[in-house]
Amino acid sequence: MKKIEQEYLELKTMLASMCKVTTSMVHDATQALVKRDCDLAKEVISRDDEVDALDTKIDEHCLKILALYEPKAIDLRFIVTVLRIIVDLERVGDHCTKIAQEAIKLNRSTPIKPYIDLPNMARAATGMLEDVISAFFNRDVESALEIIRRDDLVDALDQKIMSELFSYINADLDNNHNIVSLMLITRSIERVADYATNVAEMIYFMQTGEIIKHRLAEKGFNG
Repeated sequence: MKKIEQEYLELKTMLASMCKVTTSMVHDATQALVKRDCDLAKEVISRDDEVDALDTKIDEHCLKILALYEPKAIDLRFIVTVLRIIVDLERVGDHCTKIAQEAIKLNRSTPIKPYIDLPNMARAATGMLEDVISAFFNRDVESALEIIRRDDLVDALDQKIMSELFSYINADLDNNHNIVSLMLITRSIERVADYATNVAEMIYFMQTGEIIKHRLAEKGFNG
């Protein structure tokens, strides 16, 4: 195997590890809330250090490849895409940490109501993240476009949950701190889906060289 091939293999391996950690954080952070598991929430928080370390290692490895091999065309777009993806994955890790921190607070008191829409929203966002990672490694543009469309479901659930939570604020003043925590969790889950959408847009760029971020509506990619 040529040296450059080894460099790319090492890069993909590190990125796969970062993807695995962040997706597990999304899943476990929401499970910590639903199952009222503070120990699991603390585990999620501890994993953020691993995500940060991988972010730094991958960033340095990409810069090394750019400096030593001066990749062109699709190889250059691959490196640019990886550099963008790790930024989004690192932010996913940060939001999972926030979810876990708020879950620990919420687990100290009786739930405001049964969690139904929130776990559904979390599953949808987690599915988007898992599928977009597969799409990246498979260089699957069609799957990437389908994932972009799925963000509408998460947005709809976000609006439904937030509207319901706002209605509780005036009706149950004693629980306002818990309501705010649930709002923060809901918003963090929505952001996870947004980051998955960002990755999907970068997959399209990587494979076609076309930036679609600001042209999704006119291209019909949202429906």
